Amino acid sequence: MRAPLQFVLDFFTGGDPVVPTPSERAASDPAAGHAAPGAVPVGLAPQPTVTGFGHPAANRHAQLQGVTVSFRFERSRRKSIGFLVGPDGLVVRAPNWVPLREVDAAVQEKAGWILAKLQQFRERQTEQFQKAIEWRHGAEVPFLGRTVQLCVLERGLGRVQGQDLPPEQVLPVTVPPGASVTQVRDAAQVWLKKQAKLLFEQRLHHFAPLLGVRWQKLSLSSASTRWGSARTDGHIRLNWRLIHLPISQIDYVVVHELAHLREMNHSPRFWETVGEVMPDYAQRRKALRQVPMGLAED
Repeated sequence: MRAPLQFVLDFFTGGDPVVPTPSERAASDPAAGHAAPGAVPVGLAPQPTVTGFGHPAANRHAQLQGVTVSFRFERSRRKSIGFLVGPDGLVVRAPNWVPLREVDAAVQEKAGWILAKLQQFRERQTEQFQKAIEWRHGAEVPFLGRTVQLCVLERGLGRVQGQDLPPEQVLPVTVPPGASVTQVRDAAQVWLKKQAKLLFEQRLHHFAPLLGVRWQKLSLSSASTRWGSARTDGHIRLNWRLIHLPISQIDYVVVHELAHLREMNHSPRFWETVGEVMPDYAQRRKALRQVPMGLAED
């Protein structure tokens, strides 16, 4: 039996269509057809992968030591090929006279350095997000774009604070006496995942009829590189960490994945499908890009 196709929405790329501008087309010389192995010509979206790195304005892609890297390629007046790794990802700049095959070869040659720098930025973003949540009693945890207070109840004891807050402002967990920070975090994440599953199912039921599609199964994902994925058999996977974000961004991801049940690509027709039920999807996608990429690790 043929395996169902799958499309993913990455943390970095946002699933945006890769469409070269006229200037980029002009910069694409005949050597583009003879690029180094592992490179994908400008204008072609990368194959979906479980792990990889991207750039919100990516227009070129390469396989570096088995890892998919989508990067922004620019022509410039500089005298040599340059590499810049920042919070958005990798940017490669090259003089107008350098053939694309030489650019691809240079990217492959720098593969080790590029991957190390990209991983450093991802780990730094993850650490920043994790440090923002102390996972202790009284801590504030991002939830649906606002915060709720973590209220820890030790079995046999009572809450120290937070019991007078309205239920919608509390994240309640029960742990053994003397529980570690890790145990508190794990208990809190069980609660967050339960809330995520309930909310995601509700939003899928809401948007599926509007798009004229039918989803068959929802699974929660803990992937470190993507927000969600959709398969042709109707299986939708959504990252539980979306529960930290405002409902407007959650709805964008839900609609994005449901739209793939009609268009298993990122073609203009796909984006027209998203726009049918969400005319402001571009603004929501922009807001999603600004979220720290490395959300809390399991």
